Amino acid sequence: MYLKKTPQKNGRIYLSVADGYYDKQKGHARTVTIEKLGYLDELEKQYDDPIAFFSEKVQKLKKAKAEQKMPVSIDFFPEEKLERNLTYRKNFGYAVLSQIYHDLEINKFLINRQRSTKIDFSSNNIMKLLVYSRLLNPASKRKTFEARTRYFEKDNYSLDDVYRCLSFLNKHSSTLQLWINDRIKQLYGRDSDLVYYDVTNYYFEIDDTDELRKKGVSKEHRPNPIVQMGLFMDAMGIPITFQLFPGNINDCLTLRPNLSRIQKEYGLGKVIIVADKGMNTGDNIYYILSAKNGYVFSMSLRGADKELKNYVLNEDGYEWYGTEYKRKSRLYPRTILVTATNGKKIKKVVDEKQVVFYSEKYAQRAKAERAATITKALDLINNPGKYTRATSYGAAGYVKNINFDKNTGEIISPQKILQLDEDKLREEEALDGYYAIITSEYKVSADRIIEIYRGLWKIEESFRITKSDLEARPVYVSREDHIQAHFLTCFVALVIARILEMKLEHKYSIGQLLDSLNKAECTHMKQNYYLFDYYDDVLEDIKNVFNIDFSKRVRSLGEIKKFLADTKKGKNTL
Repeated sequence: MYLKKTPQKNGRIYLSVADGYYDKQKGHARTVTIEKLGYLDELEKQYDDPIAFFSEKVQKLKKAKAEQKMPVSIDFFPEEKLERNLTYRKNFGYAVLSQIYHDLEINKFLINRQRSTKIDFSSNNIMKLLVYSRLLNPASKRKTFEARTRYFEKDNYSLDDVYRCLSFLNKHSSTLQLWINDRIKQLYGRDSDLVYYDVTNYYFEIDDTDELRKKGVSKEHRPNPIVQMGLFMDAMGIPITFQLFPGNINDCLTLRPNLSRIQKEYGLGKVIIVADKGMNTGDNIYYILSAKNGYVFSMSLRGADKELKNYVLNEDGYEWYGTEYKRKSRLYPRTILVTATNGKKIKKVVDEKQVVFYSEKYAQRAKAERAATITKALDLINNPGKYTRATSYGAAGYVKNINFDKNTGEIISPQKILQLDEDKLREEEALDGYYAIITSEYKVSADRIIEIYRGLWKIEESFRITKSDLEARPVYVSREDHIQAHFLTCFVALVIARILEMKLEHKYSIGQLLDSLNKAECTHMKQNYYLFDYYDDVLEDIKNVFNIDFSKRVRSLGEIKKFLADTKKGKNTL
């Protein structure tokens, strides 16, 4: 800011207060008039020394500007036009994500790994784009690239660079996950005595299959090729590591190679693996115990042997808590089948604690869910031509004498009349509301075992977050290294989201947090000033934790860049 002296054609000098700024779109500096003062000869009639007087005023204005107390005046003209291909609207909410990203020093990791390569683009800048966009505006790689100017970040890379970067990220995926784990332990601590594990799958938009993309049992009951993801999570709900498997592999087969890897690479001591009934196999249990680890698994009562069902339905030993919940437990030597090296099954006995509980709320829910399935089963019996193996999923299990064509999936005309399986229905109804948990930790109280197992909802929620909030599927990339890198960016995004949720003390869901950050946008006006137009309670609480003020209505580009630069200094504020 300065006192501008403009000579006129008539020899007079006109004084004004002017300011300069760099116009990024035009590529050069520009001047704007802040205040018109008048002709020097006329001002000399009012002031002894107008130059000195207004020079002092300019100094005060410069100080006020530096302290952000000076009013901003911008002139708009009715005939002004929008410039083509210029992004006026930008996001500022990602500043919070930037702070966590740089606290984890992902930037440092990528810059160091790229240093010895011939790569001519910034893998760090591309990684930030992929992660921030996955959290705030998830889309395909192409659409993400096209929207890259939505952020105040360097975007001097091409779409081809983005795809090339995926190969680079895949190459360093395992070491990056280890790096993030070490940073989390340093910054927040990592409770890895309890390790939660689960598997889900993600479908692809294209129908091609290869070594990784396979047709399998889809969680969404879709015919598309899928890939399986095994995810480990700590007791705080923060992911530890992930691994991908072919879509046709059985869930229970993913635990052993994953557990072996995580214990070796992450240097874990004894861990207690917490997982659902899909992991509850003799081979998994024997492997866990042989490695001197422990387990807490749920157990399918409908597939259990008669002895366990009788124990569950026998009222002896139950303790009632109120009128709708009861629980009992026992120590029990259970026989499991373990696959020997020659492929044969051998019997092993494991001493475990079995915790059984009943909830009236769960019983009512099971009945309500089954009612819709039974209605569908009855319609299938009366109208078998309407259904196939895929469309009759769930209902066909309650129908006697049903068979499907192996090639088409259509129902084969039965030799016997289709009937509702009344015996199966009565047996399942008797077990409604009952749940069983088995554990190697027989000295731990039943209440604590139930509490530990209920923590599994966090990993199930993590999968829901990746599929809904982060829109990790459908997957559009097709090369295996690109698929691996796609899920790496989803994993990093999930870690950042969980840390954000933790630092806000779980006051808001991840969906709420990301929605508010996505709405924390601004519009470019003139002179490098931006107008902000959204603020809520979530942003107020984020401001208090991260010291990033979202409540200001107007900010200069310089102020915005300073805030973002501060987030990149790795200032952990927990």
